[in-house]
Amino acid sequence: MPSTDSRPTSAPPRSAPGGGAPGVPAARRAPGAAGLLAAVRAGLRHAAPALLAYAAVRLTGLLTLTVWAHRRHHGVWPILASQWDAVWYLGIADHGYARHLGTAFDANSLAFFPLYPVLVKAVAALTPGSRASTGLAISVVCSFIAAWGVHAVGSRLHGRRTGVLLTVLWAALPVGLVQWMGYTESLFTAFAAWALYALLTGRLLWAASLAALAGLTRPTGVALAAAVSVTALLSLRRGFTARAPLAAVLAPAGWLAYVGWVGLRLGRWDGYFAVQRLWHNEWDGGAETVRRLREVLAQNSSPELFLIMVTVTLLVSVALFALSVWDRQPLPLLVFTGVLLLIVLGSGGVYFPRARFLLPGFPLLLPAALHLNRASPRFRALFLTAAVLGSAYCGAYMALVWPSAP
Repeated sequence: MPSTDSRPTSAPPRSAPGGGAPGVPAARRAPGAAGLLAAVRAGLRHAAPALLAYAAVRLTGLLTLTVWAHRRHHGVWPILASQWDAVWYLGIADHGYARHLGTAFDANSLAFFPLYPVLVKAVAALTPGSRASTGLAISVVCSFIAAWGVHAVGSRLHGRRTGVLLTVLWAALPVGLVQWMGYTESLFTAFAAWALYALLTGRLLWAASLAALAGLTRPTGVALAAAVSVTALLSLRRGFTARAPLAAVLAPAGWLAYVGWVGLRLGRWDGYFAVQRLWHNEWDGGAETVRRLREVLAQNSSPELFLIMVTVTLLVSVALFALSVWDRQPLPLLVFTGVLLLIVLGSGGVYFPRARFLLPGFPLLLPAALHLNRASPRFRALFLTAAVLGSAYCGAYMALVWPSAP
């Protein structure tokens, strides 16, 4: 491999065209809409190996789920499109949000951010099929857009093969099945990946716009907003430009808008946080996380397999973040994954979905992708095969055996 596969690539000059695709020289891009279309096509060709590998990994997981579900006399479509959180998003698309706080636990729809159900409602109005099918289709399409963005970031920093490996690792996460469910993780990861790519290529306003949309998608959108705002403000050290403060303000706008709207709807400034308390989600600095880690690892003699997987995912994520800092990853990636980890580990909420909450944190996988890039072909093949098969098994187990939400 050339040396560019093992060291970060410098960002292009600020005058570089805004619609460039990874791996496409600026001199070859035509101006205007035709140039943008050509750049997108070239970018897709560049990312084709990663997208094909992503499809292969996820189809392996889907096939495993289908066979297992058939043996248990379960349908696959309801598992993917209309269970657990998908029910809430479909309810919002059908009936809108709750108007009152209430006192019941785990029962207020205002805990769920609005962009995904709005997309489901809008697309379903223009296409045949149920809203559940529409929601699932949106997630699958967004998963490929996300995979493209993951590859773009990895390829930008360490070369095309590392980008492919990073994409495969993201696809083969133990909870990777969620990427093809009626959930928001694929949509959010698509925003996160392309916002981070925009930051790496000096496009602050594009990054801020995507961060604002991410802030309307999931509560952890604040992590992406932090990455964009910090990067924008630090760019002022190289000289003032109006784009920097504008990007810093725009990035958290989506998250703040929804939190503010919930407060107005409920007639109290802390309305959104009151809703979260009814969902048992309060900041405790990590006390609940430590308690559950101790319980799974030391106190429970026969913990649930799914809880073991969640625990291992959390511990490995912390180790990978330490390696990311050691490798001196670009600051936007470190801020995003650092704040994401802080939110997930510091929450006092339910324990079992936390591996899913970390699914958008794909930059954490960069140290593993780099190691695989330098490893022998035999080790790389064995590791990736084990990861893909393990992901397929964990996904089917999560959907068919584990009795609660992913």
